[in-house]
Amino acid sequence: MVCNNLYFLEQGCLRGYYNLDGKEITYWFGFENNFITSFYSFISRKPGVENIQMLEDSTLWGISFEALNQLFDYHSDLERLVRIINEQYYIRLEERFMGMQFKTARERYEQLLETSPHILQRISLGQIASYLGISQETLSRIRSHVV
Repeated sequence: MVCNNLYFLEQGCLRGYYNLDGKEITYWFGFENNFITSFYSFISRKPGVENIQMLEDSTLWGISFEALNQLFDYHSDLERLVRIINEQYYIRLEERFMGMQFKTARERYEQLLETSPHILQRISLGQIASYLGISQETLSRIRSHVV
């Protein structure tokens, strides 16, 4: 299915995940004041493999791909805003890729603690472990050794 809407998350928490061999793999979390969509599908107009799930009661504001492009025709400054949103998404994506490729599980957890400590208060440990690319047991061992 093609993702037809871009959302602004005013309040709440969501996650993006995909299914691999019957297992849910958490790819990202979205919190207040983030733009949310399946970016690949929204931009390419092709079906995506990503699912988006609300983890808390949430308030979202959405705009369709067609309506957004109509706004671009009349308000060129909005194109700049969406370009900045896409750039920020790309930077987060590359940082995540680099972390998964070059950091140990403990380093990924410590970075999460440093940059996004609120995740530990709002997200289940199973979803955090999936996001970090480790088992829940490994996450528990790491947490017991990190002060």
